[in-house]
Amino acid sequence: MHGLCCALPLMLLLSVSPGNSSTVNPCCYFPCQHKGVCVQVGTEGYECDCTRTGYFGTNCTLPEFWTRLHEALRPTPAFYHFILTHFQWFWTIINNTFIRDVLMRLVLTIRANLIPSPPIYNSAYGYITWEAYANVSYFTRVLPPVPRDCPTPMGMKGPSQLPDAQLVAEELLQRKTFQPDPQGTNLMFAFFAQHFTHQFFKTSGRMGHGFTRALGHGVDLGHIYGDNLERQHELRLFQDGKLKYQMVKGEMYPPTVLDAPIHMIYPKHIPPEEQLATGQEVFGLLPGLMLYATIWLREHNRVCDLLKREHPAWDDEQLFQTTRLILIGETIKIVIEDYVQHLSGYYLQLKFDPELLFGVQFQYRNRIAVEFNQLYHWHPLMPDSFKIQNQEYSYNQFVYNTTMLTDYGVEDLVEAFSKQQAGQIGGKPNMPRQLLNVAVGVIEESRLLRLQPFNEYRKRFGMKPYTSFQELTGAEETAAKVEALYGDIDAVEFYPGLLVEKNQPNAIFGESMVEIGAPFSLKGLLGNPICSPEYWKPSTFGGAAGFEVVNTASLQKLVCLNVKRCPYVAFRVPDGQEGGGAAPSSGSSGEKEPSDEL
Repeated sequence: MHGLCCALPLMLLLSVSPGNSSTVNPCCYFPCQHKGVCVQVGTEGYECDCTRTGYFGTNCTLPEFWTRLHEALRPTPAFYHFILTHFQWFWTIINNTFIRDVLMRLVLTIRANLIPSPPIYNSAYGYITWEAYANVSYFTRVLPPVPRDCPTPMGMKGPSQLPDAQLVAEELLQRKTFQPDPQGTNLMFAFFAQHFTHQFFKTSGRMGHGFTRALGHGVDLGHIYGDNLERQHELRLFQDGKLKYQMVKGEMYPPTVLDAPIHMIYPKHIPPEEQLATGQEVFGLLPGLMLYATIWLREHNRVCDLLKREHPAWDDEQLFQTTRLILIGETIKIVIEDYVQHLSGYYLQLKFDPELLFGVQFQYRNRIAVEFNQLYHWHPLMPDSFKIQNQEYSYNQFVYNTTMLTDYGVEDLVEAFSKQQAGQIGGKPNMPRQLLNVAVGVIEESRLLRLQPFNEYRKRFGMKPYTSFQELTGAEETAAKVEALYGDIDAVEFYPGLLVEKNQPNAIFGESMVEIGAPFSLKGLLGNPICSPEYWKPSTFGGAAGFEVVNTASLQKLVCLNVKRCPYVAFRVPDGQEGGGAAPSSGSSGEKEPSDEL
């Protein structure tokens, strides 16, 4: 059903416009609820398109019968978070029954359906266009931008000029003392997050903030193989499907730029023989990123050997292409069953099984959204100094330390990062001082892209908007600071809102980060082509042996099958183990994409 055009009261339209010179675009009020689309009609009217929202009325606020029933039965995010993170004995039983598959299918479909597919908006248009669908150079977006002609940057609420981004970051986000994550998240998790997301968060600085250089828009392992064919060819050995490598102390590491002449971002003082070459040009920044690049390089070449034994007649190209598909499958398996499992804190055992979705309507294509890119800036994970064995490294000693990986070796770095605690992402000011400039860049980018207020995103993802600063933060001092900066709860910006929101009990961040981030994540993972009925079969992965590699993948296997000594490896520190350590910066090179840093 559709809402009919209506005129807002003339008094409201006139008195708040800039300079009192003209009427206000009524869509600045965000009047259309429950995913209704606001269309300005004339100069003073608007229409809410309520088609297939489950609501009707002028502002899409009147529920249809089935919607009313669904809403009455739908548990709140806080309720199901509590259920999923308590009663371990109950979930131990559920995890060994068919109910686990039923619940996993429900989780996947509900989450994925929150992401529009095909995409609706991009950064250039606040309405549906062919460009939003066809031009993959753009990041997509879930909500249209705030109209340009609104009285305030947040529509109708808040100050006519937003507070300085640097001030917002210093007042609300900057760490005073390191706050460890209560879930025991470690640096192995932190570096995995950064390494993994750098394949699809690649803002194109030359084209603008709304554009991406990662045209695959998902898990394509461009950070391993490069994001274009020329880079891929320079990294390939063209023998038995393998990637180029070098041997140091009898161990395999990425080649140098002398052997793989590709563009990598390193300071000028680092000689070429110490510059390792990887699919992602920024991975020389941190030893933790180069650690994962090394592990995946070894895994690629190991799987090539396995396929060569199974298929001695295959040529180099088929070995390479099939190995890439296997590693994509391994990545998705590890992300869902190790990474997301840890992040959620759920006792329900998550499962990577594409066949769970074969009987439901699902689109196997993904587009990376601006909001997902903004949300995933998890810099508070980084501690104040990095501890490896008995040595503590400051920020200056750690960044662009190109020989740390080969000096310590994979095993020692994995163990050190697995045993050092990462920071809590939200709920408390925990942004390292060295990374504050990246947070400032995120806030400034959101303003250039005119992201809607934090509360509008809560409503879009099925949550109730906050009605007070105290309700948002759960802390009087923080609430006072946020109110002093924004004046109105409906004017709080998207990224600051995510980080100041009170955390869920014993969780790394708040409700909104989960409810907004999870749909993007699961849609991106299960929307991968390898999860489709056409791809998800043993022959795609070289037969039963390759399919087995995908279906049995785990973080521990990934590491331990590629080292001589299996170290302690996990995404959480051992019980009783704590640590602290230095935050890497966004880097000094102008070529880097600081807005996409961890």
